[in-house]
Amino acid sequence: MKRAFKFIYLLPALLLIMVFASCSDPNAVIDKNTEIDNHNWSYGNLVKYDVKIDDEKVPYNLYFNLRVTGDYKYSNIFILLHQIGPDNKPAVNRMEFKLANTDGEWLGDGSGNLYSYQMIFRQGYHFPAKGIYHFAIEQNMRDNPLHEISDVGLRVEKDTKQ
Repeated sequence: MKRAFKFIYLLPALLLIMVFASCSDPNAVIDKNTEIDNHNWSYGNLVKYDVKIDDEKVPYNLYFNLRVTGDYKYSNIFILLHQIGPDNKPAVNRMEFKLANTDGEWLGDGSGNLYSYQMIFRQGYHFPAKGIYHFAIEQNMRDNPLHEISDVGLRVEKDTKQ
């Protein structure tokens, strides 16, 4: 009888594990976010990720992930994206992302007081070679630290539409 009760409690847990395991995206090479301490993103606090590219012939989509609180005081954000490939040649790109309409309406997905964004910055991109690519994301606004930034991240996925 005790064995039956253990099985009854174990079965739902196993089903949940199977459901969550099946939710992973097979096209994602990386999809990670880093929490920003005290929601204050300083210039020196670069968010870094290493991405292993196995096939340079495949096109990839690259996304900037961001989560801000409703108290973020700007309608946009500027970032510097640092990239170093296997050839050790550095590249830096400055990008602007729009976060709100002119009337103040947030464009991200809201949940409570947090707004989440996943904004594409390279579509159908071909990495020049196989290997490890080092990415560092740096805030490039006038405020230092930049307040009300909850999380910053990077997503790299295989572009299956091309």
